[in-house]
Amino acid sequence: MHAIEADGKDAILVASDVGKIFADPDSGDEVEAFRNLSLSVYRREFVCLVGPSGCGKSTFLRTIAGLERPTSGEILVDGQKISGPGADRGMVFQEYALFPWKTTQANVEFGLRLKGIAKAERAQIARRFIDLVGLQGFENKFPHQLSGGMRQRAAVARALANEPAVLLMDEPFAAVDAMTRQRLQEELTAIIRTAHMTVIFVTHSIEEAAFLGDRVVVLSGRPGRIVSDLRIDLDRPRKWSDVTNDAKFTGYRDELTRLIHGTHAHAGDHA
Repeated sequence: MHAIEADGKDAILVASDVGKIFADPDSGDEVEAFRNLSLSVYRREFVCLVGPSGCGKSTFLRTIAGLERPTSGEILVDGQKISGPGADRGMVFQEYALFPWKTTQANVEFGLRLKGIAKAERAQIARRFIDLVGLQGFENKFPHQLSGGMRQRAAVARALANEPAVLLMDEPFAAVDAMTRQRLQEELTAIIRTAHMTVIFVTHSIEEAAFLGDRVVVLSGRPGRIVSDLRIDLDRPRKWSDVTNDAKFTGYRDELTRLIHGTHAHAGDHA
């Protein structure tokens, strides 16, 4: 069953009036992370979430992943209500989250093994996605033998190998240096295009959001609410050398900067 919006487009994910309240671990007081978030994400879209610290964007992503339960509202993926983690959603974290005792090949195969896929088939699938992210020749390396950028590519390959309906990415490039980050951003746009993947990507970087996204959704300060949903009309594939002096890219960056600076007055302390 597919979720169909009123305009007839085929939405793979629909969040309806989703809210989240949690207890502050220090004070025990209730904190409202976000309120009445409604969002539709269509197949093969790349949607970026941005906003000030404390706006709840990472918590919202974790709620989509099923790692957090919403206090109100509901989220559907392919027409099915989310009640917990599932193979239809893949998650890539900032911290890589690779098993340090497993090789690149074994890390990428991990989810396939849990699905009960036969050894030969899962090895073939894993190699395909290892090749896709440019890690040929590093199949038998352990995470500590890889650079930060390579570890994150391995994490992306592991998520893609499970062929989720939606790929969720929580600031996956925040821990790498600026040059590596730009290279990974360019590579990600090509990888996602090849894999025909739907992506929801959380970032603090306005430029990263404008570069990667088909849409950029801006959240207000806590409790997070959607204040803008900006469509990015730039050609793909994208290269930083092309967009740096592109007036349209500059315009999107400036508009997002204006929108986010307007939300800072109500920003909290936690993402």
